Amino acid sequence: MEPKFRVGVSREVVNEDGSTMFSETVFRVLDDPAVEWELLSARMAVITPEVASQYDALCLLTSRVSRDTLAGPGRRVKLLARFGVGYDSIDVDACTERGVLVTITPDGVRRPVASSVMAYVLALSHRMILKDRLVREGRWLEKGRHLGVGLVGRTLGVVGVGNIGREVLRLAAPFGLRLLGADPHVRQEDVTELGVTMTDLPTLLRESDFVSMNCLLDESTRGLMGAREFALMKPTAWFINTARGPVVREAALVEALRAGRIQGAAIDVFETEPAAPDNPLLALDNVIVAPHAICHTDQCMDALGELAFRAAVDMAHRRRPRTLVNPGAIERLDWFHA
Repeated sequence: MEPKFRVGVSREVVNEDGSTMFSETVFRVLDDPAVEWELLSARMAVITPEVASQYDALCLLTSRVSRDTLAGPGRRVKLLARFGVGYDSIDVDACTERGVLVTITPDGVRRPVASSVMAYVLALSHRMILKDRLVREGRWLEKGRHLGVGLVGRTLGVVGVGNIGREVLRLAAPFGLRLLGADPHVRQEDVTELGVTMTDLPTLLRESDFVSMNCLLDESTRGLMGAREFALMKPTAWFINTARGPVVREAALVEALRAGRIQGAAIDVFETEPAAPDNPLLALDNVIVAPHAICHTDQCMDALGELAFRAAVDMAHRRRPRTLVNPGAIERLDWFHA
């Protein structure tokens, strides 16, 4: 009888009070006769070769997987299923070389992240944080000096017109915004139905009242927004980043905000996470921040869990998982064809 397919689940899904990020029903996906699963014994910044030798699949949130993770002689892991859409925490090339499949969960984050972007657009344009502060500090009569900005006819620029970027554009359409997109991998004819005009990044930055970063982090996007790029933006514009912290040179963003080269920002992701208490972004009153969790809702987390767990169950039955990042790894995984 073939041994059960062992699945390890990131300890990060457990909260400090013992509850989990997922509802109870999500874990039932793993109630399959071919599968046995358990939570990893501890939170891990980097998955060790020892852990990779104990499980056939790992369902991970932020833990990193390096080439060294997969280098152990007893490596057993065949699948890395990410709770999320980014995979910059995983050495995908090393996985492909060693026949380790990597999956993501784009269906789980598409709407939650896009709605978070629009929540930021509304919070910034209506000056929600400032108006909250006026009431709490007894400054009610100052409200006339802090008018919000209407959205009709204003321009939203989306950098990265993929899974999430396109959903942002769909949600933005009813607000009467002019829509611009910048993405070297997307043609105008691919997105015309969204009402977006594709352009280059400098043009988008010069013309947008709101700039939303929705690109993946890779070597082509690391440091994409720096001093030169922020200098192109309008002094009345707002900057939103829900993608990855390193797509922005944080020092350049801080300087642009301090100098008034842009009006404000909403930041969910940082160059270094968790953000240090002395991070200068946290001291600026024209910035809204969140702990890389602005999209975390009950529906979002349940979708991430279910999709990642289904990938593990599919592997247990030697079925090709959906949303593979590296399909070339299948050819190098003899177990899959046994």
